[in-house]
Amino acid sequence: MDGTGMADSVSSPVSVRSTPQSFSSMEQLMGLLRVRIVKGLNLAVRDLNTSDPYIVLRMGKQKLKTHVVRKNVNPEWNEELTFSISDPIKPIKLEVFDKDTFSQDDKMGDAELDILPFIQTVKLNLQHLGNGTVLEKLVPNRQNCLAEESRIVWLDGKIIQDVCLRLRNVECGEVELQLQWINLPGRKAF
Repeated sequence: MDGTGMADSVSSPVSVRSTPQSFSSMEQLMGLLRVRIVKGLNLAVRDLNTSDPYIVLRMGKQKLKTHVVRKNVNPEWNEELTFSISDPIKPIKLEVFDKDTFSQDDKMGDAELDILPFIQTVKLNLQHLGNGTVLEKLVPNRQNCLAEESRIVWLDGKIIQDVCLRLRNVECGEVELQLQWINLPGRKAF
C-alpha cells in the first residue's frame, strides 16, 4: 500500500461477476474511455527541490492510478488507463500526489474534466471524415479546468481529444491528457 491507503496495483475497472447485478451493469456499458496520461508541467515541489508525482483518476466508483515518476516536476507518464462508461456520464476527477516513503503522500493539486462533450461527439457516430477534422472546440473558462483550448478531432478513424488541465488547490501545475473512445466488440455504443 502507498501512503494514501491505495494498493500499488490497480485492478481493471470492469469487473465481471456471476451475479444478476453485474450482468445488468454490463448491459448498461456503452464502451470504454482510454485516458492517456501524457505528462505533467511545472508541478509543485513537495520534497527538497523536486517531487515524486503520480496521478489518481476517479470516475464514479472507478479509481485508476499511474506509476510514480521519481524526482521530477515535469514528469512524462505516457501511460494509458481505461474506464468503462455507462449512463449517466460522470466527470473524471484527477488528483496529483507526491509519493512519500515515511509519511502520508502530499497532495499536489486536483482538476475535473467534464467528458460529456466528448461522449456527445462519439454519439454522433460519424464515419469517413477527413483525417484531422475538428469536431468540436472547447475553451477555458471559470467553470472548467482547461488551461488552453481543447479540440475533439477525427484522427486515424478514431475520436480523440487532447486536453491540458490546470491544477486547482495548488500553487502551480498542469497535466496533459488524451481521451480516446473504444467501442466494445459486438455492441453498439449508442
